[in-house]
Amino acid sequence: MRTLITPILLATLALPAFAETQTYKTDAGHTEVRFGWNHVGVSTQHGEFDKAEGVLSIDTADLSSAKLDVTIDAASVSTGFEPLDKHVKSGDFLKVEDYPSIRFVSTSVNQTGDSTADVEGEVTLRGVTVPATLKVELIHQGAHPTAQFFDYYNGEWLGFHAKAEIDTAPFGFAVPVGVLSFDIATEMKAE
Repeated sequence: MRTLITPILLATLALPAFAETQTYKTDAGHTEVRFGWNHVGVSTQHGEFDKAEGVLSIDTADLSSAKLDVTIDAASVSTGFEPLDKHVKSGDFLKVEDYPSIRFVSTSVNQTGDSTADVEGEVTLRGVTVPATLKVELIHQGAHPTAQFFDYYNGEWLGFHAKAEIDTAPFGFAVPVGVLSFDIATEMKAE
């Protein structure tokens, strides 16, 4: 699960050193967590988690102190095919009755470009925690373009796109899946 922290860090480098920690939260209506996997070499399958929440805390004067914490509702998985949704939620895969959430917590941020970064962290799924890297790109920082039409969008916003790949072998799925690729888009609002 790659997330959105690095770009925000990069964009804030130009801000005054007196800045303090700012907290941003994901906007549920504009956050997408898509995933895909190779189905035994026959096709590439995709799905989405409909419910995800993230919190980013960042001090623009010290980007290395930024923290990202994202929680995905495992039961919100949607592949577009109900029998597959039920199977993915079952004990063969996500085992949502025992493990209702998937979580990513950042451990460090490494700037890779003017608006890109690698966010290192840990993903916990089915009670197993593994390292993961989110390749993040900052798409937008500042006032939201639709704030002139809707009061909800007033304030400071960040927009991110992130990608990650996670090997599923450590999670003990009943059927080997291989690597899951994640594609995440989100808008985050300052509190």
